[in-house]
Amino acid sequence: MTTTPEPPYLAVIFTNRRANWGDEAVDRDYEAAAARMVELAATIPGHLGVDSTRAADGTGITVSYWADEAAIERWRRHPDHLDAQSRGRDEWYEWYEVRVAHVVRAHGSPR
Repeated sequence: MTTTPEPPYLAVIFTNRRANWGDEAVDRDYEAAAARMVELAATIPGHLGVDSTRAADGTGITVSYWADEAAIERWRRHPDHLDAQSRGRDEWYEWYEVRVAHVVRAHGSPR
């Protein structure tokens, strides 16, 4: 789980369902690309972290946290991310949706 600073900050919520879920070659390719995107996003100024999970049916959610809109825009327009977006539309996802939200309050408790 990502540790974020005190709000306010932004969250990009990416929900999707994988196409070809369970195809080992596609899954390996996708996982390698996803890991690369996490590494790359961390190099973008204003990136605060990322949390991600996927259900048994291939439905996933990734939430990335950002300091401001300019940081999100830098990420959205990064050439490698643009390539991954294109592959996502063409190869990896049955459907997806992106939402951008302002985080105004956050709290939790360690276990």
